[in-house]
Amino acid sequence: MNTSAKGARAERRARRMLEAAGWTVVRAGGSLGPFDLVAFSRAGLRLVQVKMNRGPGQVERARLAAFDNLPHNATRELWLFRDRQRTPQIEVLP
Repeated sequence: MNTSAKGARAERRARRMLEAAGWTVVRAGGSLGPFDLVAFSRAGLRLVQVKMNRGPGQVERARLAAFDNLPHNATRELWLFRDRQRTPQIEVLP
């Protein structure tokens, strides 16, 4: 399986997990913006970057951190899925 297919599969898994938890999810990955998924509910807003097996590099982390004009109830998150693990490692970015 190529890396693009693995990434798409990880995004679908993340979306299903968020929707199961009651979030409404929009896929933003095709927009080439810094985040792959935007999830919202009455609880707030979650901007999610999904990665498979390794996290973002230094430049991409800086790009995610620069996206800072958010409402007070919004979080920027990095979801790292690793091969053969059921749940992702979730990091809430500062």
